[in-house]
Amino acid sequence: MFLQQIVNGLTIGSIYALVAIGYSLVFGVLRLINFANGAEYMLGAYFVFIMMTTFGAKAPLAIPLAIIALGVVGYCVDLVGLRRLRKKNAPRMSALIATLGVGTFIENAIQIWVGTETKSYPNFLNFGKITIGNTIISWTQIIIFITCIFFMLAVSFVVYKTKIGKSMLAVSQDQMCARLMGINVSLVIALTFVVSAMLACVSGILVGSYYQNIDTNMSFTVGMKTFAAAVLGGVGSLPGAVVGGLIVGLAESIGASYISAGYRDAIAFAILIIVLLVKPSGLFGKNNVEKM
Repeated sequence: MFLQQIVNGLTIGSIYALVAIGYSLVFGVLRLINFANGAEYMLGAYFVFIMMTTFGAKAPLAIPLAIIALGVVGYCVDLVGLRRLRKKNAPRMSALIATLGVGTFIENAIQIWVGTETKSYPNFLNFGKITIGNTIISWTQIIIFITCIFFMLAVSFVVYKTKIGKSMLAVSQDQMCARLMGINVSLVIALTFVVSAMLACVSGILVGSYYQNIDTNMSFTVGMKTFAAAVLGGVGSLPGAVVGGLIVGLAESIGASYISAGYRDAIAFAILIIVLLVKPSGLFGKNNVEKM
């Protein structure tokens, strides 16, 4: 029973970690929490659902189209919602409210288009299961875990080993100096939003396939859980986002099994409160000291 919950927790935790990486990327570059990320997560799942049910597309076509479409959405979030604010040197709170507004717009647009009722979602990752003692591991879980690990490693490689990644790190430290060094700051920020939205899209598709249903409330629930995961690991830290996501997933799965399933969603918030009280900077975060 315990090992089964560990498997379940690692599966959903890896998905939380993937979304938390998107949060950390944007925060690391802009010192901004992108509250539209949860809506992008939901939109990715619904995009595949609409493509398959309305237009009859198959999963191998619908999934890549959804990822590309969400990349465009991520670019538009920055272009429409934030770029003008940066040019006017608007307060950071204005940008945060703008992302919240964009996320609300996306959520309501989906509700108007397809309704608010729960939708049945196809499990195109169902290739059977493996039984080890009393523990059942489905191929859906294995594929989800491997997919999340792949994207985590890919993003880490891009950030720490490529020129665009080094540009992101430079912009996160000092935008003015980055411009003086010839870095296109606007392009770097836009690419950050694109990558974040694509990761959210992949996560939404995997969750829909795992639970075999989606609804318009999934953006808020997962948004808060992944925000808690990012805070737990240290917002802005990619390794912290991974560790935080896995911890939240494990705590949720074990808590729901041994305490009560009714507390499943509350566990992430409890973790968030405890971390903020004990170590506000998170497990891998650093306390930034601003010199006057």
